[in-house]
Amino acid sequence: MRVHFDQESDALYFRLDDSKIVESEEVKPGIVLDFNEQNQVVGVEILDAGKRVPESNLKQMHFEVA
Repeated sequence: MRVHFDQESDALYFRLDDSKIVESEEVKPGIVLDFNEQNQVVGVEILDAGKRVPESNLKQMHFEVA
């Protein structure tokens, strides 16, 4: 999984795998899911991320694995 934050466009993107994206759908305002040929979610984009989470959380992310 890769995570990318584009500060200029204020977008946070989670890429789950490297399969080809064939379709994207905005499922809620500012939340876009990318789908592969098997209709699996392979990416999640969060637009206006700075309005949704504190800026300090975007500069340093912590992950937990259970």
